[in-house]
Amino acid sequence: GEQGSVRALAMSPLAMCPCVWCAEDLDKLREMDLFGENGRDGVWTIMANVMDPESLHRAFDGCVGVFHTSSLVDPGGISGYTKHMATLEAKAAEQVVEACVRTESVRKCVFTSSLLACVWRQSYPHRHRFPATVDESCWSDEAFCREKKLWFALGKTMAEKAAWRAARGRDLKLVTVCPALVTGPGFRRRNSTPSIAYLKGAHTMLAEGLLATADVERVAEAHVRVYEAMGGTAGGRYICYDHVVRRAEEFAELERQLGLRPRAPPPPAAAPPSFELCNRKLARLVSSRRRCTHDAYLPVAYD
Repeated sequence: GEQGSVRALAMSPLAMCPCVWCAEDLDKLREMDLFGENGRDGVWTIMANVMDPESLHRAFDGCVGVFHTSSLVDPGGISGYTKHMATLEAKAAEQVVEACVRTESVRKCVFTSSLLACVWRQSYPHRHRFPATVDESCWSDEAFCREKKLWFALGKTMAEKAAWRAARGRDLKLVTVCPALVTGPGFRRRNSTPSIAYLKGAHTMLAEGLLATADVERVAEAHVRVYEAMGGTAGGRYICYDHVVRRAEEFAELERQLGLRPRAPPPPAAAPPSFELCNRKLARLVSSRRRCTHDAYLPVAYD
């Protein structure tokens, strides 16, 4: 999902400097017709090794804030993501935050995690009368993810926790955004591999009320709004989604839109969902930032 996020972020008013791993990644960004020339529309591109602290330090030097949106993908993995990749992603997260701390100019870091870092836990032994709320206070259970081989969820959980550990007590403001499955026009063509990895265990998420999607433009806006508010009220984690998939027909359509081979339909729900997603924290922040923007830029009529 990295390229789609970068494209959407580049449309924001922020001056951007996408940092890529290799020339192949740079070529992918250029295919979007956004990065033909360095400096065009306030966007510069550089290459750095996410596992090399010195390389990251050089890349970040002069930047005020860092958006860490990358996701490691193993083309050899059946789902595009393996147990080994989870460990690498956690290590990369730690290196990025450490580099932010070491770079004098960097004061803020917006870290892209995933809703999957919040939702995978042991089910409650007894169903409650009302669904349990899943919000920013919830973390996926790493042992449960390992048991069920949910490597993408494990990687996102380990990476976000590593980022928070690395930032604790340091001179760096860190905020994490936890998007649902990212979708949007053109996005599915470039990002089917992480989508497949995200949807492992999808039938369970659907039955439990935890399968949600987020349009890539909305995700980018969330990152920008959070970044803009980091000098004030923004802090901690932010769950980001705009639609909860509730019916088997919706799930089948989602698979079709993502270009995935249809799987056996999920069994009919035996009971109401056990959980209810909550993105109220982000909704409040985005709506307040929009009001501030309108107040600042809309002309005032004087009678």
